[in-house]
Amino acid sequence: MLNLKTILVATDFSDASQAALDYARGLAERFDASLHVLHVLEDLAAHAWTTEVYVAALPGVHEEMERQAQERLGALFSDEERERFRVRTALRLGSPFVEIIRYARDEHADLIVMGTHGRGAIAHMLLGSVAERVVRKAACPVLTVRHASHDFELP
Repeated sequence: MLNLKTILVATDFSDASQAALDYARGLAERFDASLHVLHVLEDLAAHAWTTEVYVAALPGVHEEMERQAQERLGALFSDEERERFRVRTALRLGSPFVEIIRYARDEHADLIVMGTHGRGAIAHMLLGSVAERVVRKAACPVLTVRHASHDFELP
């Protein structure tokens, strides 16, 4: 018997993530599960040519990104929903797929729900897929939700 107590939703605040959150709300309602919503800020220093360029060119940017992400996380639920779903929000810094897997492990998530952007084959090859990596590495089941605006395409 499927028993979901803790559902983790990974969000990047995109339409695909919103579709995943909507789906997770329905599952949480059906199983009386708590919802954990995680946003991962990618470490900009890891993508800069050097740390000195990052620090000199972008002072305070990370703090502002963190503040905005916290605001957006806070706006995802009404006070009533926070109580009903026992919502916990979290913000982590690092590689999205690694931090999603770590959070799921640390919080004993029974299910990870996340959106998929449905990128084309070239973009997928060049950029990879956070959802695909999470599916491959997570210890618990992962449900990927595609936004309704993406039509089904045959390979």
